[in-house]
Amino acid sequence: MNANKVLDCKGLACPMPIVKTKKEIDTLSSGGILEVHATDKGAKNDLTAWAESGGHQIVKDEDDNGVFKFWVKKG
Repeated sequence: MNANKVLDCKGLACPMPIVKTKKEIDTLSSGGILEVHATDKGAKNDLTAWAESGGHQIVKDEDDNGVFKFWVKKG
């Protein structure tokens, strides 16, 4: 999946992946895709809840050997 930007949040614990994701998604135009890489096991629940509350959409997620990757479409 193509992304407009990639954000590396590996090694960061909650709430930093959300804080950094919010800051980066604000730089994208509506409909833009931000690819987020995280190692925090809570990232999936946290990012899903954050995206829904902010009007964004997680269009894809995968676990790549302990690195959780998310593609977030800006609402």
